[in-house]
Amino acid sequence: MGADKEAITILHDLSAGDQRAADHLMPLVYDELRMLAARHLRREAANHTLQPTAIANEAYLRMVDQTRVDWKDRAHFLAVAATAVRRILIDHARKRNSAKRGNDWQRVTLGDIGANEDVARLDLLALEDALESLAKLSERQCRVVQLRFFGGLTNEEIAHVLGVSRSTVVDDWTIAKAWLSSELSTED
Repeated sequence: MGADKEAITILHDLSAGDQRAADHLMPLVYDELRMLAARHLRREAANHTLQPTAIANEAYLRMVDQTRVDWKDRAHFLAVAATAVRRILIDHARKRNSAKRGNDWQRVTLGDIGANEDVARLDLLALEDALESLAKLSERQCRVVQLRFFGGLTNEEIAHVLGVSRSTVVDDWTIAKAWLSSELSTED
């Protein structure tokens, strides 16, 4: 827990413009970023061209470059990390599939998201399109999916980050999962 508080203090310093703080932050957060990236890459094709280290490095660079974030705690840090990882993976998928979408992707059910770490490959572009549509209907439900899927946060952590009750998160997850499942199945 001490490392979490130290990391948040360093993030506050970084947000205040102290660029030297980034040197002290890397050892405190790198392992967590790398594990987050590795978990997502397990859902990708075995021949994926990105490595957990590259994603962790890119996420770290994107995060320390933010000056408008008021860092609160570990859950908030993971929420921002989830957004960074999501953007990296989506950007990479868009570049890779610009000529042909879908390649050899296999669909997975949303019931597997967050529950089964050995999930088959997921069409991140289809999920991103669906999340963008969901955000237009309910930004909070979209954030719940993002924090759970890309951030690996628990319902309690998501509730804390979003400032809502745990039961609201559970309800949002249930509704968003059903909506996304329907949305993704219509793409087939």
